Amino acid sequence: MASLMEDLLDVLEKEEAQYQGLIELGKQKREAVIKADIATLEQITEKEGDVASVLQNLAKRRTRVLNDMATVLGKEPGEITITKMIGYLEGQKEEQEKLIQIKERLLTTGTKMRTMNEQNEVLLKQALEMVEFDLTLLKSMRQAPETANYNKNAYNTGDLLGGGGFDAKQ
Repeated sequence: MASLMEDLLDVLEKEEAQYQGLIELGKQKREAVIKADIATLEQITEKEGDVASVLQNLAKRRTRVLNDMATVLGKEPGEITITKMIGYLEGQKEEQEKLIQIKERLLTTGTKMRTMNEQNEVLLKQALEMVEFDLTLLKSMRQAPETANYNKNAYNTGDLLGGGGFDAKQ
């Protein structure tokens, strides 16, 4: 059981480190969005994908370790959680304290990550709105108003005024 506990703590610490890395990437992403640096955004997104893959592997490993612990404790695999494990470690204060600390760090990191993601989501929405505004403005600048010219059947001919630009001589 001691080696399983070491494995669990190791996996949880590695997960926390990966989430901390995601927070740093989130900060970089925020700067890239503000600067509208598409190339950097692409690189960050690729790095996030790599970290997500590592996290998925760590989650599978954590599940295996918890299932092994459940078997040793005579519980159903899939029933054991970190919180339940903390409760089962009443007689082993040192391991229990380590597990409590890593759980709290993971929760804190998760909260930071959620906040960062929400901020980046707002920034991305604002950036998209700005792009949409710019496109609408460009389209409207290229279109001239229609004239009120009618053909012999009283239909609007749809003729456009001018070239859409403003010419001024200095």
